[in-house]
Amino acid sequence: MTREPDILCIGSVLWDVIGRSASAMRQGSDVPGRITRLPGGVAMNIAMTLVRFGLTPALLTAVGRDGEGDELIAACTARGMITDTVYRSDDLPTDVYMAVEGANGLIAAIADAHSLEAAGAKILAPLSDGRLATPQAPFGGLVALDGNLTLTLLSEIARSPLLAQADLRVAPASPGKAERLTPFVQAGRGTLYVNLEEAGLLCQTDFDNSRDAAAGLLKRGAARVLVTDGGSDATEGRRDGLLTQTPPQVLVTRVTGAGDTFMAAHIAADAGGAPPEDALNKALLAAATYVSGETAL
Repeated sequence: MTREPDILCIGSVLWDVIGRSASAMRQGSDVPGRITRLPGGVAMNIAMTLVRFGLTPALLTAVGRDGEGDELIAACTARGMITDTVYRSDDLPTDVYMAVEGANGLIAAIADAHSLEAAGAKILAPLSDGRLATPQAPFGGLVALDGNLTLTLLSEIARSPLLAQADLRVAPASPGKAERLTPFVQAGRGTLYVNLEEAGLLCQTDFDNSRDAAAGLLKRGAARVLVTDGGSDATEGRRDGLLTQTPPQVLVTRVTGAGDTFMAAHIAADAGGAPPEDALNKALLAAATYVSGETAL
């Protein structure tokens, strides 16, 4: 590699195909709108926001050696990301995420990350082959990790000596994959970024607010958590206490990628030495700006 990364983004890098309508929608709705196709995936969304904050991320993911994959790699490179750490598969297609959003929020979404799951531990090769680190000199920097990996691989990462010295920042890809983060709760490893529903799934209960959810995750063994609840209060939980703030109130025009934007903005502020109160405030402001549509799609 010609550049040294500031952070590793491990997880899904794929094409987002998103249909958005200004109309409120329900099951069976057929309405006019706009359909966009953009680079996406949790790891990609985090990486794009990190670049906006001046950081250089390296991607550890699986992308097919198909036309869609070549186009995706070119798009990542053009956005300032390091891509020679990406596992390119000859027999697996490039993954895709498809969503429909209406004026009343996310209506439905399907994440096809089967190629990433099938690639498994192959995506971690740069951590041991010298491109990023070796078993004798493990990687000790920032790592943003998403839950699109299999539970088996996430369990290995939570206890792997290859990342034992790393500053792990972990997020589920969706509520349906929240329980894949259980190994990090059990091992007391990393900083977990979850929403209220995901926190409830990890704790096998329901929470009324982010503060209770953060306290519940800490009680189960988590080292550090950030719990969001849409436009309601968000809470950072550490073993030395809880910090709760209210996000700015904005008109919501999009939702896909909001959690990733929050996470990336918090990582950037945190890594830059901002106090906890400032880091959380900056993350909430970045997420609010994103969902209001004031940043580029």
